[in-house]
Amino acid sequence: MTNDSLASPSVSAAAADGPTPKFLRALAGERFDRPPVWFMRQAGRYLPEYRALRAQSPDFIAFCLNPEAAAEATLQPMRRFPFSAAIVFADILLLPQALGQKVWFETGEGPKLGELPPISVLESHVSTAADHLSAVGETLTRVRAALAPDRALIGFAGAPWTVLTYMLERGSSNREAARSYAWTNPAEVDALLAVLVESTALYLAMQVKAGAQALQLFESWAEGLSQTQFERLVIAPHKAIIARLRGLGVTVPIIGFPRGCGGLAKLYAQQVETQGVALDTSTPMELGREIQTLRTIQGALDPLVIRAGGPGLDAEVERLLAAWGGGPYVFNLGHGILPDTPIAHVEQVLSRVTGEI
Repeated sequence: MTNDSLASPSVSAAAADGPTPKFLRALAGERFDRPPVWFMRQAGRYLPEYRALRAQSPDFIAFCLNPEAAAEATLQPMRRFPFSAAIVFADILLLPQALGQKVWFETGEGPKLGELPPISVLESHVSTAADHLSAVGETLTRVRAALAPDRALIGFAGAPWTVLTYMLERGSSNREAARSYAWTNPAEVDALLAVLVESTALYLAMQVKAGAQALQLFESWAEGLSQTQFERLVIAPHKAIIARLRGLGVTVPIIGFPRGCGGLAKLYAQQVETQGVALDTSTPMELGREIQTLRTIQGALDPLVIRAGGPGLDAEVERLLAAWGGGPYVFNLGHGILPDTPIAHVEQVLSRVTGEI
């Protein structure tokens, strides 16, 4: 279940000519009076230009796999706002589809997945999944060519446990069934995670070869796990992906985002050799400072306060900058920006963080 053909000395952080982007310098540990900034889901439904573009393609997966459309979606917020980095427009559930599980999106209901194929079928697709998703690579190449050299480009994937919860539960839910399944069927879950570790590493390596200068692992469903399960289902697969990427010659910085894991975020930072740890909205300031002594941190503005705006938003931005701005820090949200967020409120945040609006 391995494929080393993606290994290359060119798979490195230096994908663009010119000065090293501020975002990458922060991930290397550099400190700034004004930290770099990007928003999770910064390309999306809060932008009228995105809604107009999206209306041209009702099938969401087809939209993600259309390099021209996906590149345009990625670049739209970069034209409008002084973000330090772009993140490729894609979705974490493209990988299960590439592994042979049916995936579709229903309006107003979110993702739906077909029956989980046998492990042998999933394993048979591991070495070809990255090729199946080559359109994402083309999107990255298009975006990198269009971005100024001082603005970084981020690739991403869903982390194995999060992706597996969707595969097991066949869509969105409260994750209790997946967590129970991990307790009662440990051998099968370990085998499924192994498939996802290898296919995710190959997929991310492809993204870097296509132009991504940093990578983020989205562990959206780390919430509710005991420490035993967190170590097994989150920490171990993340460590395995990173080891595999480094073995493939991938040297770009990696950010891990174990959303909702509470105090286990420090354990994550201690054990997983990422360059950055993204923190969610509930992270205490002191815990963030502790993690900041180990890794660059990213986050954790509440998306709801951006939607609300006003003096409360100003106060929250200043609170984060005061608490974490002195250390290696990337300003971001604790989760993705909400679709009904006023653009003026995004500008309000960026004005305080960057001084450019």
